[in-house]
Order: sequence, then structure tokens, then C-alpha cells
Amino acid sequence: MRKKTAILAEKAACLTPPALQGGRASPHSPHWLAALPLLGMVAAFGIAPDTATETVLLQRVVEDIPVALPAEAGPEASAQFWREERIQRGDTIGSLLARLQVNDPEASAYLRSARHVRSLYQLVPGRTVRAVTTGEGALVNLRYLNGDGTELVVQKRGDDFFAREQPLATEQRLQMSSGEIQTSLFAATDAAGLSDGVAVQLADIFSSEVDFHRDLRPGDRFAVVFEAFYSNGEFVRTGRIMAAEFTTAGRTYRAAYFQDPQGRGGYYTPEGKNMRKTFLRSPLEFSRISSGFSTSRFHPILNTWRAHTGVDYSAPTGTRVKATADGYIQFVGRHGGYGNLIVLRHHNGYSTAYGHLSGFGKGIHTGQRVNQGDVIGYVGSTGLATGPHLHYEFRVNGAHQNPLRLAVPPGPPITAELRAMFEDSMRPLLTQLDLIRGMNLAAVN
Repeated sequence: MRKKTAILAEKAACLTPPALQGGRASPHSPHWLAALPLLGMVAAFGIAPDTATETVLLQRVVEDIPVALPAEAGPEASAQFWREERIQRGDTIGSLLARLQVNDPEASAYLRSARHVRSLYQLVPGRTVRAVTTGEGALVNLRYLNGDGTELVVQKRGDDFFAREQPLATEQRLQMSSGEIQTSLFAATDAAGLSDGVAVQLADIFSSEVDFHRDLRPGDRFAVVFEAFYSNGEFVRTGRIMAAEFTTAGRTYRAAYFQDPQGRGGYYTPEGKNMRKTFLRSPLEFSRISSGFSTSRFHPILNTWRAHTGVDYSAPTGTRVKATADGYIQFVGRHGGYGNLIVLRHHNGYSTAYGHLSGFGKGIHTGQRVNQGDVIGYVGSTGLATGPHLHYEFRVNGAHQNPLRLAVPPGPPITAELRAMFEDSMRPLLTQLDLIRGMNLAAVN
């Protein structure tokens, strides 16, 4: 009997692929790959050399493998492609179309001349333009977000292009931001990545507590939680401030927005006090006082000493003038040295006057009811005025009073019936203010 090792060697040899026996087959050939499973079987049978086995028949299978894959089909004429580009500083319509891979002279000519696409002429860096083109670069559709919350859509129908503006479908998110004042409120909100609209709202909310014309100083701080609206992931506009905090001269003021079941909304302190006073501190959002209330002042035009029965706010022509309280329009029109004048009659014998206006608000007329904060006119220099400013007077039963020194009562507080709903609404907003206090954030989601 031959030794065990010899038997194993012989069986292994008979099943060894030709390439290992000196044949022409390569380990990379189909023959070698087909033999691999059989090697595993040889190792299994070799465990018991005395076991009777049958002859294993091998069949060689050879198949041709294609040398190259089929060529990829080219784009069909009807294929369309979506592309998106963010506007860069210095972009023109031509450079933007080039990056969108629009190769369409007719579309370019239309976009440069059509009256309905003028919003596209003011390309705001950071905004997005989306385009649909054919494989050859012909424009099919173009979309651009306008600054007013609408979307410009340019579309090709047949051989012509058409443009329309449509409302945007938006989603609302709450965002947070905070900052520190170094020079002005506008500069601080700009540094925090906030719009001017947020700055204006912030001043309105705390206008009864903070004189934004005189009280601001470097180191004052603010924090806001506000609505932001997005369309397809792109920022569209800011909405209402939902909660805010302002610190000045060592005092911190906090307020949050609350809306009752009847839909009436306003800003309240955490204790439920109304932030709105019966009168605003100022009829202008931002300006400086150029002349205060005085019983004797030298008039720069009349060159005489006379009483100055109001406060002058210096501001550019066209600055919005707001009603400082609810009331009715008692007078509107031209009146001597006041120039264009509006007089409002309020409750309890109070009245206010707004002089030197360049124009009146839309639809303003005698007898009309106005609400606190409504725009009633615009700063000008009509009448006896050396430059654009607003002359503002405050009268009680016809007697002139200094509006900067008047103590006016607040609006109605949260009632006992609404206390539980108010606290549930207030709690998460104040928690967000606590999170961002003392941090410089640029609009964090």
C-alpha cells in the first residue's frame, strides 16, 4: 500500500489546474476561475484517504466576455436640466446666465428688455436663481426670489417668453440673535446679521421705556427671538419679534408677544404688564432732537425770542411720522408757519400736532380714526423751517406740555382669565432669551 502522503499528492495533482501543471491557462482566465470551487472539494475529500470515492468528471466551459461595455446613450433632445446659482457681487444678467449654462440669445434679449422682469435687474448678492434648460442650453424656466416675498417666474411657451410674479410658499422658523451697541442700534443689528426691520421693531417694543434718541450708549446689549420665513431652504424675509431683551444704563427690560383668543396681540413684560403706553415717546423711529421745549427761544428765521411749544426732531425728508396714540384727525392741511400740519385729538382732552411735513399718509383725511403707530405723514421742511425736521407738540386741554417729561399710563395688563394661557406662551420664549443672553449670535436657528 502506498503511503498516505503519496495518495494525497496524487489526488491533488490530478485536480490541479493546467496553469499550475505547466499548461498555458492563466490564473486570470475563465478556466482557472471555474476550477476554484473544485479545489475546495479536494481538500474536503482528502481528510479520509481510505474512503472509496467516485471519479469526478470535469467539464470545461468557455464563454466569450465582451471587450467593451455598450456606449452610453446621449441626451435626448427633450431632456431638461435644473441648475441653481447663488448671485455673487458684481454679477450681471449675462454672467449669471453663463454660469447657469443658458445658451439662448432670445432668452437673454428678453431678460434684458422685458418690463415685467425689472426686479431681476437688481441682483442681490446671496439670493438664488434657478433655471431649467434643454440639453442645448435653451431656457425653459427661470425663478428668482424678489425682496418683497414674491417669486419672479420666467417661462417659455411656444416661441415666446412670459413673466409673472407669484406669492411664495414659505415655512416659518424661530431664530435667535444678540448683539452689543457700539455706535448705533442699526450698526449693532447689522453686525448681528439682522435686517433693519428687526431694529425698528426692537425700538418700537421698548420705546416707552428707552429713549432711542438720547439714552443709547456703547455697551448696551440686546437679544431677540424672531420669526424668519424660508422658501425651498432659502431665506426670504424676517417676521415679527416674538421676544426681546434690552439692557441699558444697568437696567434690563424684557418683553414677549402674546395674542389672545380674539386675535388681539401685543408685547408684555414677564409679569404681564403691557409694554404699550397710551402715548409713544416719539413719533419718529430714529432721529435726533434738534430743539427742545422752551418758554423762550431765539427763532432762527423770525430773528426774535419766542416760546418753542414743542420738540423738533431732525430727520431726512421722507422719514415716516407715526401717530403717538389712538385718536381722530382733527386737522390736516396747510397752516401758516407749521407748513403741512396734522392735529390728532385723543381721549381725556389730549391732542398732538405734527408740523413741517413734506406730505401726508395715504388716505389721511379729517375725521379719520388712526391707531398708535400708524404712519400719518412724512418729515419735510414746509412752512418756517431751516431744514427737514418734524415739529411735534403735545397739548392737554389746549395747553402745551413738554412731551419729554410727561408720565403717561400704560395700556391694560394681562387679565386673570388669560394668565394661565399667557404664562404657557411666555415660558419657552423667555427660556430662549436666557440661552442667548451675553452671546454674540448671527441668527441661529
